[in-house]
Amino acid sequence: MVVNAVAPIAAAAAADPSGSNDSTTTTPIKHVIVIIGENRTFDHLFATYQPVNKSESVLNLLSQGIVNADGTPGPNYGSVAQFQAQDTTVYQLNPSGKAQYQTLPAPLAGGGPPPFSTVEEAITYEHGLPPGYNKFLTTGAVPPSLIGKPDVRIIYNGKDVNNLPPGPYQLTPGVAYDDYAESPVHRFYQMWQQLDCSAPEGCQNDLFAWVEATVGAGSNGQPPPAGFTYKEGATAMGFYNVQQGDVPYFKELADTYSMSDNFHQSVQGGTGANHIMLGTGDAIWFSDGNGNPLTPPHNMMVGGGVVDEIENPNPLQNPTTNNWYIQDG
Repeated sequence: MVVNAVAPIAAAAAADPSGSNDSTTTTPIKHVIVIIGENRTFDHLFATYQPVNKSESVLNLLSQGIVNADGTPGPNYGSVAQFQAQDTTVYQLNPSGKAQYQTLPAPLAGGGPPPFSTVEEAITYEHGLPPGYNKFLTTGAVPPSLIGKPDVRIIYNGKDVNNLPPGPYQLTPGVAYDDYAESPVHRFYQMWQQLDCSAPEGCQNDLFAWVEATVGAGSNGQPPPAGFTYKEGATAMGFYNVQQGDVPYFKELADTYSMSDNFHQSVQGGTGANHIMLGTGDAIWFSDGNGNPLTPPHNMMVGGGVVDEIENPNPLQNPTTNNWYIQDG
């Protein structure tokens, strides 16, 4: 999957002239709203998007011929095939023993419960959605019996969740847009491996499914559970289809304002690092509170629990695991 994070920037007209600078800006732009893409890639939302203005273009799965407008595999689908690999000794950016998946590790079901129990409650506390959207804050929970198991709602190109082809797959209609789905891993060491940037021709972006299957997120020094097969599976390869009515609000924003499909993300890594980098242009670092660098806590008892902020992505040899990090942070 193309490794872009969605970051459409909406230059909205002033809704209320009482703002401190609404009427005195030096350009017609009165407000800039930045929507930070989190957890999901650009193609996860805009895989089949086509610009309203025919003179404009977008880089996505459709424009690259990877999928067709109906979401089915396109002529270049094989160019984004996912691979499995072996990493059993030390952390490797380009693991050895790569072999293409014949079928993806089945994405697992997860998510919920909804944040609000009634539409009235959603309207009371959520003021940023267009009329009619609040109902989606009350629906879509995954039944407890399905959580952590292959997401049987997913069927793509005639294949069920256990037999998906080794590339992107459309989530809908099985996973409706208001349904919850598993969250893909989005962390520093995992992301570097997923991109697989060691080849002379550049990043291959072909280890997304393997990293999610082998380590995912949150191992935190614990050995794999009994009977462990894999973690999130190929969750990161799922996409919605705007040509078939998916993600309507994001499509409306993209149609109305400007989208930055060439912005990948501010920094390799997860939520905290990207929020800080986007806002300050710098990375966060651990300090003593007085501006001096300090070694982060390692196996420190705090409030009855162990705090460990030092990550060790070397495989935990217990006795031998494939890419299961010693300490995920």
